[in-house]
Amino acid sequence: MKSKANIQSSKLLKMIILSILGTISLLLLFLNFPLPILPSYLKIDFSEVPALIAAFIFSPIAGVIVEAIKNILYLLVGGGEPVGVSANFIAGVLFVVPVSVFYHKYKRTKSVISGLIIGTIVMAVAMSVLNYFVILPVYAMFMGMEEMQIASVKKVAVLYGILPFNLLKGIILGLVFTPLFLKMRQWIESKQHQMIS
Repeated sequence: MKSKANIQSSKLLKMIILSILGTISLLLLFLNFPLPILPSYLKIDFSEVPALIAAFIFSPIAGVIVEAIKNILYLLVGGGEPVGVSANFIAGVLFVVPVSVFYHKYKRTKSVISGLIIGTIVMAVAMSVLNYFVILPVYAMFMGMEEMQIASVKKVAVLYGILPFNLLKGIILGLVFTPLFLKMRQWIESKQHQMIS
Protein backbone atom coordinates (compact mmCIF):
# COMPACT_ATOMS: atom_id res chain seq x y z
CA MET A 1 0.00 0.00 0.00
CA LYS A 2 1.29 3.44 -0.94
CA SER A 3 2.27 5.88 1.79
CA LYS A 4 0.90 9.42 1.81
CA ALA A 5 4.29 10.78 0.68
CA ASN A 6 4.42 8.30 -2.21
CA ILE A 7 0.88 9.21 -3.29
CA GLN A 8 1.76 12.94 -3.28
CA SER A 9 4.99 12.22 -5.17
CA SER A 10 3.06 10.15 -7.73
CA LYS A 11 0.49 12.94 -8.20
CA LEU A 12 3.26 15.51 -8.65
CA LEU A 13 5.02 13.30 -11.21
CA LYS A 14 1.74 12.86 -13.08
CA MET A 15 1.18 16.65 -13.16
CA ILE A 16 4.73 17.18 -14.45
CA ILE A 17 4.30 14.55 -17.19
CA LEU A 18 0.95 16.01 -18.27
CA SER A 19 2.40 19.54 -18.31
CA ILE A 20 5.34 18.40 -20.45
CA LEU A 21 3.06 16.53 -22.86
CA GLY A 22 0.74 19.57 -23.01
CA THR A 23 3.69 21.79 -23.94
CA ILE A 24 4.89 19.32 -26.61
CA SER A 25 1.33 19.24 -27.91
CA LEU A 26 1.37 23.05 -28.19
CA LEU A 27 4.63 22.97 -30.18
CA LEU A 28 3.17 20.36 -32.53
CA LEU A 29 0.08 22.55 -32.98
CA PHE A 30 2.29 25.28 -34.44
CA LEU A 31 3.75 22.78 -36.96
CA ASN A 32 0.53 22.65 -38.96
CA PHE A 33 0.00 22.41 -42.69
CA PRO A 34 -2.97 22.71 -45.08
CA LEU A 35 -4.12 19.97 -47.44
CA PRO A 36 -4.23 21.00 -51.14
CA ILE A 37 -7.74 19.64 -51.69
CA LEU A 38 -9.34 21.52 -48.76
CA PRO A 39 -9.77 25.19 -47.72
CA SER A 40 -6.46 26.68 -46.51
CA TYR A 41 -7.89 27.62 -43.07
CA LEU A 42 -8.29 23.91 -42.26
CA LYS A 43 -4.83 22.71 -41.22
CA ILE A 44 -3.53 19.31 -40.12
CA ASP A 45 -1.29 18.98 -37.08
CA PHE A 46 -0.10 16.16 -34.81
CA SER A 47 -0.88 17.78 -31.45
CA GLU A 48 -3.25 14.93 -30.51
CA VAL A 49 -0.33 12.47 -30.32
CA PRO A 50 0.98 13.62 -26.87
CA ALA A 51 -2.62 13.63 -25.59
CA LEU A 52 -3.02 10.02 -26.76
CA ILE A 53 0.23 9.04 -25.02
CA ALA A 54 -1.01 10.66 -21.77
CA ALA A 55 -4.39 8.95 -22.12
CA PHE A 56 -2.70 5.59 -22.68
CA ILE A 57 -0.34 5.92 -19.69
CA PHE A 58 -2.94 7.23 -17.25
CA SER A 59 -6.58 7.45 -18.38
CA PRO A 60 -8.82 9.16 -20.96
CA ILE A 61 -9.13 12.11 -18.52
CA ALA A 62 -5.35 12.62 -18.71
CA GLY A 63 -5.71 13.00 -22.47
CA VAL A 64 -8.42 15.60 -21.93
CA ILE A 65 -6.12 17.49 -19.51
CA VAL A 66 -3.30 17.55 -22.09
CA GLU A 67 -5.76 18.87 -24.69
CA ALA A 68 -6.85 21.56 -22.21
CA ILE A 69 -3.24 22.56 -21.40
CA LYS A 70 -2.40 22.78 -25.11
CA ASN A 71 -5.38 24.97 -25.96
CA ILE A 72 -5.07 27.25 -22.92
CA LEU A 73 -1.39 27.84 -23.73
CA TYR A 74 -2.27 28.40 -27.39
CA LEU A 75 -4.81 31.02 -26.38
CA LEU A 76 -2.37 32.68 -23.95
CA VAL A 77 0.40 33.00 -26.57
CA GLY A 78 -2.06 34.53 -29.01
CA GLY A 79 -2.05 31.59 -31.41
CA GLY A 80 -5.79 31.65 -31.94
CA GLU A 81 -9.11 33.17 -30.96
CA PRO A 82 -11.55 31.65 -28.42
CA VAL A 83 -13.95 30.07 -30.94
CA GLY A 84 -11.24 28.28 -32.90
CA VAL A 85 -9.40 27.22 -29.75
CA SER A 86 -12.63 25.83 -28.24
CA ALA A 87 -13.33 23.93 -31.48
CA ASN A 88 -9.79 22.51 -31.42
CA PHE A 89 -10.24 21.35 -27.82
CA ILE A 90 -13.60 19.68 -28.54
CA ALA A 91 -12.25 17.94 -31.67
CA GLY A 92 -9.22 16.69 -29.75
CA VAL A 93 -11.33 15.30 -26.92
CA LEU A 94 -13.75 13.63 -29.36
CA PHE A 95 -10.80 11.86 -30.98
CA VAL A 96 -8.59 11.02 -27.97
CA VAL A 97 -11.26 9.70 -25.59
CA PRO A 98 -12.68 6.88 -27.78
CA VAL A 99 -9.17 5.69 -28.76
CA SER A 100 -7.96 5.56 -25.15
CA VAL A 101 -11.18 3.96 -23.89
CA PHE A 102 -10.75 1.12 -26.40
CA TYR A 103 -7.08 0.75 -25.45
CA HIS A 104 -7.73 0.57 -21.69
CA LYS A 105 -10.60 -1.86 -22.17
CA TYR A 106 -8.75 -4.43 -24.31
CA LYS A 107 -4.99 -3.50 -24.22
CA ARG A 108 -4.37 -4.92 -27.70
CA THR A 109 -2.99 -3.45 -30.92
CA LYS A 110 -6.29 -4.27 -32.67
CA SER A 111 -8.17 -2.31 -30.01
CA VAL A 112 -5.94 0.72 -30.66
CA ILE A 113 -6.69 0.52 -34.40
CA SER A 114 -10.43 0.04 -33.69
CA GLY A 115 -10.30 3.02 -31.34
CA LEU A 116 -8.58 5.18 -33.98
CA ILE A 117 -11.30 4.31 -36.49
CA ILE A 118 -14.11 4.99 -33.99
CA GLY A 119 -12.39 8.19 -32.79
CA THR A 120 -12.07 9.43 -36.37
CA ILE A 121 -15.76 8.78 -37.11
CA VAL A 122 -16.92 10.32 -33.80
CA MET A 123 -14.76 13.42 -34.33
CA ALA A 124 -15.80 13.86 -37.97
CA VAL A 125 -19.54 13.42 -37.39
CA ALA A 126 -19.77 15.35 -34.11
CA MET A 127 -17.65 18.26 -35.38
CA SER A 128 -19.81 18.45 -38.52
CA VAL A 129 -22.97 18.71 -36.42
CA LEU A 130 -21.39 21.16 -33.94
CA ASN A 131 -20.02 23.35 -36.73
CA TYR A 132 -23.37 23.51 -38.50
CA PHE A 133 -25.45 24.34 -35.43
CA VAL A 134 -23.00 26.09 -33.07
CA ILE A 135 -19.44 26.87 -34.17
CA LEU A 136 -20.06 28.45 -37.61
CA PRO A 137 -22.97 30.60 -36.33
CA VAL A 138 -20.77 31.81 -33.44
CA TYR A 139 -17.99 32.61 -35.92
CA ALA A 140 -20.52 34.52 -38.00
CA MET A 141 -21.54 36.52 -34.95
CA PHE A 142 -18.08 37.38 -33.60
CA MET A 143 -15.98 37.48 -36.77
CA GLY A 144 -18.44 39.35 -39.00
CA MET A 145 -18.87 36.39 -41.37
CA GLU A 146 -22.55 36.99 -42.09
CA GLU A 147 -22.60 34.42 -44.91
CA MET A 148 -22.09 31.67 -42.32
CA GLN A 149 -25.59 32.37 -41.03
CA ILE A 150 -27.00 31.08 -44.34
CA ALA A 151 -27.99 27.40 -44.18
CA SER A 152 -26.80 26.54 -47.71
CA VAL A 153 -23.37 28.13 -47.08
CA LYS A 154 -23.00 26.27 -43.78
CA LYS A 155 -23.98 23.02 -45.49
CA VAL A 156 -21.31 23.44 -48.18
CA ALA A 157 -18.68 24.39 -45.56
CA VAL A 158 -19.49 21.28 -43.53
CA LEU A 159 -19.89 18.73 -46.35
CA TYR A 160 -16.96 19.87 -48.50
CA GLY A 161 -14.65 21.25 -45.81
CA ILE A 162 -15.12 20.23 -42.19
CA LEU A 163 -16.34 16.63 -42.66
CA PRO A 164 -13.63 15.49 -45.12
CA PHE A 165 -11.00 17.46 -43.16
CA ASN A 166 -11.73 15.66 -39.88
CA LEU A 167 -11.91 12.27 -41.62
CA LEU A 168 -8.52 12.88 -43.27
CA LYS A 169 -7.07 14.24 -40.03
CA GLY A 170 -8.15 11.11 -38.15
CA ILE A 171 -6.71 8.85 -40.86
CA ILE A 172 -3.38 10.73 -40.92
CA LEU A 173 -3.16 10.72 -37.11
CA GLY A 174 -3.90 6.99 -37.13
CA LEU A 175 -1.17 6.32 -39.70
CA VAL A 176 1.32 8.31 -37.60
CA PHE A 177 0.27 7.05 -34.17
CA THR A 178 -0.03 3.30 -34.88
CA PRO A 179 3.68 2.68 -35.68
CA LEU A 180 4.66 5.13 -32.92
CA PHE A 181 2.54 3.19 -30.42
CA LEU A 182 4.09 -0.12 -31.50
CA LYS A 183 7.57 1.33 -30.87
CA MET A 184 6.56 2.97 -27.58
CA ARG A 185 4.29 0.21 -26.27
CA GLN A 186 6.79 -1.26 -23.79
CA TRP A 187 7.68 2.23 -22.52
CA ILE A 188 4.01 3.17 -22.12
CA GLU A 189 3.27 -0.06 -20.23
CA SER A 190 6.34 0.39 -17.99
CA LYS A 191 5.15 3.91 -17.13
CA GLN A 192 1.69 2.53 -16.33
CA HIS A 193 3.24 0.06 -13.85
CA GLN A 194 5.44 2.78 -12.32
CA MET A 195 2.44 5.02 -11.69
CA ILE A 196 0.41 2.17 -10.17
CA SER A 197 3.15 0.62 -7.98
